[in-house]
Amino acid sequence: MFAYLSRRGTHLHTAARPGRIIAALAAVTGGLLGWAAAVPAASAATIPVPDPGGAYGPAPVPAGSTAQVITAGMPGWQIILIAVAAALVAATAAVFLDRARASRQSASATR
Repeated sequence: MFAYLSRRGTHLHTAARPGRIIAALAAVTGGLLGWAAAVPAASAATIPVPDPGGAYGPAPVPAGSTAQVITAGMPGWQIILIAVAAALVAATAAVFLDRARASRQSASATR
């Protein structure tokens, strides 16, 4: 009446759990990157500002004067912050993958 049913194939391997987490994080990251790429393109617009002469365009520069060039770039602290964040993500992924590989090797050695 009571039969023993084997449940060997129903449990997830320990290596499959981090793989699913990594796959979910990759999907979320891909979605966020796609959204971040689409937002600037969708909100880009040229808004003309009328000048007193009625024409649109740059203001005329008088002859003999110098024009000031304004350059804007990413500050150094932001570049460092991005590099540190990328290194932390890479290190975390390496640890997860190493632990998954080690658990898979130890599980196959015990059988």
